[in-house]
Amino acid sequence: MTIKEIADKIKFQIGKTVLNQEIMTEHALTALFAGGHVLLEGVPGLAKTLWVRTLSKTIGADFKRVQFTSDLMPSDILGAKVYSLKTGEFELRTGPLFTQLFLADEINRTPPKTQSALLEVMEERSITIDGETHALNEPFFVMATQNPIEYEGTYPLPEALTDRFMMKLRVAYPGVAAEKQMLLMYHNGFESVKLENAGIEKVCDSKEIAEAHAEINEVKIEDGILNYIVSIIETTRRVGAVMYGASPRASVALLMASKTYAAIRGRDFVIPDDVRFISVPVLRHRLILKPEAEIDGVTSDEVIGKILEQVKAPR
Repeated sequence: MTIKEIADKIKFQIGKTVLNQEIMTEHALTALFAGGHVLLEGVPGLAKTLWVRTLSKTIGADFKRVQFTSDLMPSDILGAKVYSLKTGEFELRTGPLFTQLFLADEINRTPPKTQSALLEVMEERSITIDGETHALNEPFFVMATQNPIEYEGTYPLPEALTDRFMMKLRVAYPGVAAEKQMLLMYHNGFESVKLENAGIEKVCDSKEIAEAHAEINEVKIEDGILNYIVSIIETTRRVGAVMYGASPRASVALLMASKTYAAIRGRDFVIPDDVRFISVPVLRHRLILKPEAEIDGVTSDEVIGKILEQVKAPR
């Protein structure tokens, strides 16, 4: 199957449980196929966990979820070597990060020491314990959530960790019609804790997801599109409201996400609309605004929107 065929089938299955989040789904699937990770921001109760659980069933991937708390230690998610009385040796007891789809719920509630444990895992797809490195199975996809309205007892993510996420997605309320449809689903017996009864079907396996990278590599991109991406990134570094603009890692993320989204749309070439569609989620968490801009209520999304209006797209 092509990436478009796989993505269409996954979107159909997710639509059985999570309503009116099509744009978020397209963005998140783009990150998944591109080999990136996603930071989700939204108030509790918007089906973020349900979305990931449904995805894991549609692609037949291992899934682990950890509720991040203030007393969580790195070994709680990485694992550790423990002494075995039976063998008389230290044996590795793997943590929940030894999986394929990992959900870090409320990641900003755990201290920086534990947050930093994710750095190697997200970038290298490997875990080092007592000097021994263990490679993880592909695909490896981290989705982390954070609550934007509650700051007491939280630890803001350091820029180095935030930059490891390919995208930051904001989850919106579903809308009146979708919320009524959701109520009808529960009225008719739907239970989010029993997805096996929700008619979710496996549409592909982990191997097919990993093989999708070969198709992405074949997507063509003209020199004008490359210049367009570079111009967008470069402009973020000289906008008056921005203290620190996007890094070269953002350029790579925007390139790979644009190529992946083109493949999801069934094309083997990138167009400017692909870059525009993907720019906000790729860049919004990478711009550090000046304090005076934040006081004036300026947001990263607004800055990116103005940049996209300012930078001329190739024809």
